[in-house]
Amino acid sequence: MNAPIEFEQPVDREAFLKLAKYPLIKHTDMLEEMRIEAVELCVSAIEKFPTNLEKATQMIKEGMDKKFGAPWHVVIGEGFSFEITYEVKNLLYMFTGGTHAALVWK
Repeated sequence: MNAPIEFEQPVDREAFLKLAKYPLIKHTDMLEEMRIEAVELCVSAIEKFPTNLEKATQMIKEGMDKKFGAPWHVVIGEGFSFEITYEVKNLLYMFTGGTHAALVWK
């Protein structure tokens, strides 16, 4: 039988967060142009408002509504699950900043 795999916790949290600064897309069905714009909006909003995620979500929603038409929905947080209904080709689930997940859908 195989031994269970054990994962090591990062020794230095700051070093891990520096390493995890790039955006990691977990799931999307957006077209490339929309995906690039959404990822850039999410990264810039979370970097601009790292402690006020409500303002970050508002910035992303307003940007997506303006560029791609309303109504867009945004959730940003650490440790949440979701089950949503969305329009096809209008979903993005990503991680950025090492700890924040962003869910954007129409």
